[in-house]
Amino acid sequence: MATTRSSAAAQPALGEQQPIVTSEEQAPAAAPAKPATHDTVPPPALLDFMMKSWKPRSKKLPPKIKQAEAFKARRRALSKLFPGETLIIPTGHEKVRANDTNFRFRPGSDFYYLTGNLEPDCVLVLQPKEKGGHTDVLFVEPNPGRTDATFFTDRVKGELWEGPRLGVKESQTRYGVDQARGLNELPDFLSGLSGAASRPTRLLRGLSPKVDGAVPEPAEKDKDKGLAQALSEMRLLKDAQELRELQTSIDSTHRGFEDVIRGLKTAKTERYVEGIFNLRARVEGNDVGYRTIAASGAHACILHWHHNDGPLVPGDLLLLDAGVEGQTLYTADITRTLPISGKFSKEQREIYELVLEAQDAAFAEVKPGNDFMEPNRAAMRVLAEGLEALGILEDAEVALKDEHQFYKRYSLHNVSHMLGLDVHDCAQARQETYKYGKLQAGMVLTVEPGLYFQMDDLTVPKRYRGIGVRIEDDVVVTARGCKVLSADIPRKAKDVEAWMKSLWAADKAARKGKK
Repeated sequence: MATTRSSAAAQPALGEQQPIVTSEEQAPAAAPAKPATHDTVPPPALLDFMMKSWKPRSKKLPPKIKQAEAFKARRRALSKLFPGETLIIPTGHEKVRANDTNFRFRPGSDFYYLTGNLEPDCVLVLQPKEKGGHTDVLFVEPNPGRTDATFFTDRVKGELWEGPRLGVKESQTRYGVDQARGLNELPDFLSGLSGAASRPTRLLRGLSPKVDGAVPEPAEKDKDKGLAQALSEMRLLKDAQELRELQTSIDSTHRGFEDVIRGLKTAKTERYVEGIFNLRARVEGNDVGYRTIAASGAHACILHWHHNDGPLVPGDLLLLDAGVEGQTLYTADITRTLPISGKFSKEQREIYELVLEAQDAAFAEVKPGNDFMEPNRAAMRVLAEGLEALGILEDAEVALKDEHQFYKRYSLHNVSHMLGLDVHDCAQARQETYKYGKLQAGMVLTVEPGLYFQMDDLTVPKRYRGIGVRIEDDVVVTARGCKVLSADIPRKAKDVEAWMKSLWAADKAARKGKK
């Protein structure tokens, strides 16, 4: 049977398994959903039968999520940035994949950052107090339990269709907010915000069309944008708990790469690679942090190759760019370029070693006080000089001039972006605090130089055409430099070959032992 949404109440928060808890009886949040075209309408006698003889639910409240104080501290920090203003942060809704089937829900990153709540449709409001500060008000889906027929008839929200939800009182306890209210109260609350006497309001727009429509856009066009900027800039610096969550995702990604290497002995297509890695992501995490790139041969020269429908040809390279998004939504972002047969050819190794040298140069420039772009400049110089040595660029110095940047024909992209709850984290931060800002201890970013030689590029010697290499690691800026969080994943050419060989040998020995 096709389902339309996963049970959010059963998803874990911050490293723990969230218990399945149902609420006390409450009024339903909305009228029952219309039946699907293939459903039959239940007769009154069936509805009457379904409403009877259910075991009374437990009145025990759920435990508070781990790290609840960290989420609360973030709300208090945001409160201080906008005194006297009402702040509205929705999490968003499920999105239709096709007809009446939805994509798996993933909470809005800013909403999750402030609450730890994984359920869809919720809205966080920070309501200003008369004497300063804010009251946290979390609007959530009520759970009428077995007191309303929707538990059986509503295929979108009903418990028997989608599983139990926490409910209002349980959510207040679970997430440690000052107040929780039913989503059915939200429209009246939002309508009360309009008018000259109301307090200034800021909304994180683009997540909930209904909320966007209910809150008039401010006259100052950048006002709402200021809330998005503030949240992105708060998220630029990761605390110790966030770093632990990132490390968990990176470690899972490491295991996913090893799954792929083992599978290369029998895998025939890129799609097989994608499936192998994505299995690890769903078993150990919430999902993949972004669409897995499993690019073999010349497909590696297409930066975001997502079709993953090409063959795996012995002697070619496989560029695998993939990351596990953990149960707490922090994602890894790792790339390794693997020789499908286990050995780099002479030409492949030449390009691989050049990219590796560029990455090392970039690592050296990841330190507090340096411009965010300094690692990129260091990596591009190495690549440009290497391309000159290979006879591909005529003059590295000329190519590196800002008005030329000829090296980009082969490198295509910069080497870093912020990483955290989003794979391209903190995207709404101001340029002066991000792209043109200074690196600070606690920032987490990728370092990912690459070289891509297109099959039809006549400026490239034929022996290199169709080779695409990227090496990507995740690093945190420390007090004096950086720590490579993904350092346990082999990256030197000889280490990659040894890594693949050892995994294949271990599998072979295990098969022999079973005979």
